[in-house]
Amino acid sequence: MTKPRRPGLKASTARRSPALSAVRAALRARIEPGRAKSNAWFFKTGPGEYGEGDRFLGVTVPNLRALSRQFAALPIDLTLSLLRSPWHEERLLALFVMVRAYERGTPADRSLIYRAYLANTRYVNNWDLVDSSAAQIVGAHVADCGPLSVLGRLSKSKGLWERRIAMIATLYFIRNGDVAPALQIAARLVHDEHDLIHKAVGWMLREVGARDLAAEERFLAKHCRTMPRTALRYAIEKFPDRRRKRYLRGEVCVRFR
Repeated sequence: MTKPRRPGLKASTARRSPALSAVRAALRARIEPGRAKSNAWFFKTGPGEYGEGDRFLGVTVPNLRALSRQFAALPIDLTLSLLRSPWHEERLLALFVMVRAYERGTPADRSLIYRAYLANTRYVNNWDLVDSSAAQIVGAHVADCGPLSVLGRLSKSKGLWERRIAMIATLYFIRNGDVAPALQIAARLVHDEHDLIHKAVGWMLREVGARDLAAEERFLAKHCRTMPRTALRYAIEKFPDRRRKRYLRGEVCVRFR
């Protein structure tokens, strides 16, 4: 990996960069007619919706991943310029580049990328952006370098997407055999007001159950009577049909005082 320059380059300089122009030209060459409109509907960009005001070019995820390999050596200042774009696909491409750079980088590179990510969470502002990067950057870095309290801080954020980052970041721990952080953050977010957090909590609980079913069921025994229905349905999606229906009826839940 080319050693990234430190962030802080003036935005106007970054926008004039030939390298950044080449990235944007390559991105626009892959636009598919009609996809921008369907993506805008799918990601709820209408007034009052969670993605309100987001803008789409109409480029598929496989094409974005291919571009992230093509431009893998893009310096961090230019990558952050992409991340701050009003265009959804430019932000997602930037995150793909950051994930690849993090996975292949030196400890210093990883620290730089992690800090840049946390400093720019306002641009990681839809569920696909979070889900494509939180575990790979935040989860990985916290697992290796700590502190775990970062996830606790994010879970208490007023920002929807920072709370989702906290929950999805625990997937890195789960995949490496440690389900405790996921259960800890799920307990903090299990009664969150937003449906996208309900889905994230339920998804991570399902992942916990795939590695440690007893741990998931202990959590559900305590919370399944009061947790949002969406979270519960996601959490028990892979359960045998009979047991799943018992959970939905509250027959296997335990009251805790």
